[in-house]
Amino acid sequence: MGYFYLLVLVLFSRSCFFQTTKGLQAYQTQLFLQIRKHLEYPSQLQVLDNYSGSLCDLAATAHMMISCQDNFVTELKIRGDKLANVSGFNGYAIHNKTLSETFSINSLVTTLTRLTSLRVLSLVSLGIWGPLPDKIHRLYSLELLDLSSNFMFGSIPPQISRMVKLQTLTLDGNYFNDTIPDTLDSLSNLSVLSLRGNHLKGQFPSSICRISSLTDIALCHNKLSGELPDFSSLTRLRVLDVRENQFDSQLPVMPRGLVTALLGKNLFSGEIPAQVGILTHLQHLDLSFNHLSGTPPSALFDLPNISYLNLASNMLSGSLPEQITCGSKLGFVDISSNKLVGKLPSCLDNTSDKRAVKFGGNCLSIEGHQQHQSSYCKEANTRKTGRKIALLIAIIVGSILLLVILAFGVLFLSRRCFERKTLETQIRKKAVQENPTTGVSPDILANARFISEVMKLGTQGSPVSRLFSLEELEEATNNFDSSMFMGESPAGKLYKGRLENGTYVAIRSLNLLKRYSIQNLKVRLDFFSKLHHPHLVSLLGHCIDGGVQDDPFANKVFLVYEYVPNGNYRMHLSESCPEKVLKWSDRLAILIDVAKAVHFLHTGVIPGVYNNRLKTNNILLDEDRIAKLCDYGMSIILEYNEKLEAKGGGLKSSQRQTLEDDVYNFGFILLESLVGPIVSGKGETFLLNEMASFGSQDGRKRIVDPAVLMTSSQESLSIIVSVTRKCTCPEPSSRPSFEDVLWNLQYAAQVQVTADADQKSDSTS
Repeated sequence: MGYFYLLVLVLFSRSCFFQTTKGLQAYQTQLFLQIRKHLEYPSQLQVLDNYSGSLCDLAATAHMMISCQDNFVTELKIRGDKLANVSGFNGYAIHNKTLSETFSINSLVTTLTRLTSLRVLSLVSLGIWGPLPDKIHRLYSLELLDLSSNFMFGSIPPQISRMVKLQTLTLDGNYFNDTIPDTLDSLSNLSVLSLRGNHLKGQFPSSICRISSLTDIALCHNKLSGELPDFSSLTRLRVLDVRENQFDSQLPVMPRGLVTALLGKNLFSGEIPAQVGILTHLQHLDLSFNHLSGTPPSALFDLPNISYLNLASNMLSGSLPEQITCGSKLGFVDISSNKLVGKLPSCLDNTSDKRAVKFGGNCLSIEGHQQHQSSYCKEANTRKTGRKIALLIAIIVGSILLLVILAFGVLFLSRRCFERKTLETQIRKKAVQENPTTGVSPDILANARFISEVMKLGTQGSPVSRLFSLEELEEATNNFDSSMFMGESPAGKLYKGRLENGTYVAIRSLNLLKRYSIQNLKVRLDFFSKLHHPHLVSLLGHCIDGGVQDDPFANKVFLVYEYVPNGNYRMHLSESCPEKVLKWSDRLAILIDVAKAVHFLHTGVIPGVYNNRLKTNNILLDEDRIAKLCDYGMSIILEYNEKLEAKGGGLKSSQRQTLEDDVYNFGFILLESLVGPIVSGKGETFLLNEMASFGSQDGRKRIVDPAVLMTSSQESLSIIVSVTRKCTCPEPSSRPSFEDVLWNLQYAAQVQVTADADQKSDSTS
């Protein structure tokens, strides 16, 4: 009989697993049907019409491919037939060329971002038109993004630099017509950057040269101008293609490992540098149709791997040495339409079938090969020499005038700066005794110029932090009576108080070392008193008591906060208060509130406030269960005190940063929301090991809080499980931003609302 029950249990477990998998497949299928609708039912996706199986089992075709891992879609490739070779595209839909006027690229990208495990996305020649939305960065798992041969225009969103896992970015053949973002160096894994055939303008961003992983840079057929930077730091670069732009500098320094360098049809000037002789891996070099001058270096023809060399249509002059040697692999050479004179070196004569050589349009001593008279090249060289002399004289005269102007300017400014410097020195002696722990001076923290526009909207008319007297606080707490004691944490003891006007407050007591700069502390407290957000507990004021002279903790500081009456989030998660236990939708609402608060601290103020010691005890709820974060920014106040107190053996900065990373700590708040405080009390290591249990239905039943299981949909729960895994990733660079966390929380809440509405509809019908 026991075997029978065991068999029933196994069959039931498998049934639950298949139901979960089936739910995931149905959800992804629904997303693909939406994508097909957004793309206006392309023929490449007709296979979905009568298909009832799993997307992961769909056979690949020449125009469409879907790949999965653990039932999650990880690759999507669709190639259409709407080529973007239309002249006169003006940003509006074109019949039979682009998608229709009702198409919304914003809606398409929103749907794509719901495929949270997507690593490869290729949508080519599908007639997609419009500006690429900023929210594209929400596809933060992408390693390859290819949107080439479409009709996207405007700017490349700077937010794309937040897709830190991206290895290949291809936007060829579109109509982007702004500058290239100068923040792409955040893409530390990028190997291929291809933006060919757009209308990009402005200069080549020097930040690209800080992406050490780059192997291919393709920016040809644009309207880029100015100077190219030094590429020598890009040791992995193999292909550099900047043809048909308007670069007008000298030729850039190129890395030793370069294989293909295509710089033709620009405005490059100056001589070809001798440095090209060290490019031993170079196979293809195109410098044609520029304004290069001088005599080409002999080493250029003898590079060990060079096979294609195009120097045509420049202003190269002089004579090539007769004893020049050519590399054994050199198969094509074009030196036509220059100002070269003398004899053609023997290795470049046209009598051999080994290589093709073009040399017409010069003044070489070869009869019958379309050469100019020698006077043509001499006149050109003479005019060139005259221009050089005139330019040199102009530079000398201009430099003398500039030096005279600068001398008078320095003399005038030095008098004004002397008085200002004296004043600044006096201010620094008073206000900057120590550097704050964030690396930003107290003056900057207090200066309104460094508060962002978001911050200004919330602080206009806000007074400086109110100064309370110790007598006021003693009266408010009945002399800090134990009946007013609310608890204690590493941040200090907490008391409830009632001010003279009847307002209830929470008072945090801190002990700071006597050496702690009071001026430094006041600047920080004034800064935090100006932070106003609906989901932050407001700092109303403070009191600093000098205490006993011989006490090393001579500075006793009291922080006065608004009072939030309904307890903390951890208490409401606990089974010890079953009447207050929160259902899943309530937990999501609280998590969204907290994420908004932290996102504000990170991006809504300058400098941003990080390491906010996030935990469920620090999330307070008011009468309406609106969440408010407390003890935020406490590390900025306490960390300097800890440095003064430490005698060595403290945490290293890198360890501290990992331990106190807000995204990481918020991941454990998510985890505690899933499993409840009883399970979470078993420790961080236990929870991280148990994360694997979320992958199966049985595992979830074993570890997830029953109150969550009974009130959540599988889709909503799966979204939060996925976000939790990413937040608690050991590698900080792989964790999502708080903006991404917030977006996923809001999306999970929307999914849950839909599921609750469907369930209610089913129960009433």
